[in-house]
Amino acid sequence: MEDRHRNARATRLLTRCAALSISAVAACSMMSLAPASAGVPLGGGCSGAGMWVVCEADDDASTSSTAPKASSSAKDASTSKPVCTVEKMSPQPPEGSMFWGDKSPGDGAVYQRTCYNGPGGTPVTESIVAADAPEVPAVDPAVVAQQAVNKMKLIGPDIASPRGTGRYVVGMPMWLWVNKGPATFGPNTTSASAGGVTVTATAKVTGIVWEMGDGAKVSCTGAGTPYAASYGKQESPTCGHTYTKTSASRSAGKYTVTATSTWTVDWQVTGGGEGGQFTEVRQSEVQVAIGELQVVR
Repeated sequence: MEDRHRNARATRLLTRCAALSISAVAACSMMSLAPASAGVPLGGGCSGAGMWVVCEADDDASTSSTAPKASSSAKDASTSKPVCTVEKMSPQPPEGSMFWGDKSPGDGAVYQRTCYNGPGGTPVTESIVAADAPEVPAVDPAVVAQQAVNKMKLIGPDIASPRGTGRYVVGMPMWLWVNKGPATFGPNTTSASAGGVTVTATAKVTGIVWEMGDGAKVSCTGAGTPYAASYGKQESPTCGHTYTKTSASRSAGKYTVTATSTWTVDWQVTGGGEGGQFTEVRQSEVQVAIGELQVVR
């Protein structure tokens, strides 16, 4: 009976794997080669118990036309020291359950150890039979801080100017600025907990580098100054650029303008103690056409 259920789970796993995106197939294939963790895994798009885990790919998150990209200089939760917790199963499984493996209640108790070292910091759970609670690896607060930042869902700058539908000409000052929001500029504050440690992280953009597509780079410390008609032909007092050549020779007749924001993240363990700082990088882009001013005689 148990073998029949096990084979059914395996078939379901392989069926689900066939529907996954290419990026998720590798992860699902690895799971199909090894026994699953005991109990129901928490999150990560997986569910199940016993010998097999059923995996389903998450839907791709929708993004704006600015196509933000993300990277981080902080330690990645999947490669750094894992944050783990250990919990005694309650109620304990009956004797003969697969949770005991080749052991029995006389050997101790079944514990579940969860470590947040899966892809993107997702939890990985395993069952352990021991007379006493298994030792838990030390919690790395910096990893918990990274988990807090992951919850913020930070994205690239919300570019207000230049606009993809705007009309711009050579020799006229272009004002560069972005709209401010919790996920695009900050400040953004979130907490995360693991292994009895709670960390509060605050992220805010401390600089934006604009690559204008013509070889020029403009570094700005803030969001930039919004343009108003009353400024006339003045240059931006905080963040701007003036093109000297048209974009006619470029692909689709437009320059690709890329805005890369640097987020500074300050984190602190709740209740005092350890704290630190790291940076995150996000990116957006927009296509801009630059023409020549036509003089009518």
